[in-house]
Amino acid sequence: MPGRAAKQARGVRTRAALVRAAAEEFAECGYAGASVARIAKRAGVTLGTMYHHFPRKGELAREIVRSQPDLVVPPIEAQGLQQIVDITLAWGYQLLDNPVLLAGARLVMDQDQFIEPDENSHKQWAEVVVHSFRAAQRKRELRAGVDVEAMARLVVNFCTGAQMHASMESGRKDLPDRIVEMWHCLLPALAVPSVAKRLEFGEERGRAR
Repeated sequence: MPGRAAKQARGVRTRAALVRAAAEEFAECGYAGASVARIAKRAGVTLGTMYHHFPRKGELAREIVRSQPDLVVPPIEAQGLQQIVDITLAWGYQLLDNPVLLAGARLVMDQDQFIEPDENSHKQWAEVVVHSFRAAQRKRELRAGVDVEAMARLVVNFCTGAQMHASMESGRKDLPDRIVEMWHCLLPALAVPSVAKRLEFGEERGRAR
């Protein structure tokens, strides 16, 4: 029915506006400092409308954290180890101006207030990375004996720490450089030399076109 479809479309647009408004608020003020009234005002809706879609502030924060991996899409399609490199570079470049990714970075230390431990951002990103590491392993791109699950956790740990230090020291401007530095340190112990030599790290691998 046309009326129902239009209503559903409005609901989708309203939720998207609320998520973006909440992302901007969380990125600026953190979880504790974020105001539901300001979120509603930023989104251009009433408090009642906001509470209809997201009854609690924590649900908005959870929506933002859960959406992070889906937002990071490298501009160039790749597989295996290059795909992992590209995911981290895309995250590093896109974090610079994507309010939802910025909010996710700001909310990292507050996750215990609104999300279960088995759903936190570290775990969900580790699952994304380990999937690509397993593909790299099947392609024989990794050295023998590499623990792909431990390496996935290490990559996520490093990226989390890198963005925190980049935030304090450069306003995150040098985050992509820190990610490239990470890979240059890890690859000798991780990748087959011939594979490591052909990996690409240019800005075009991460910055959206």
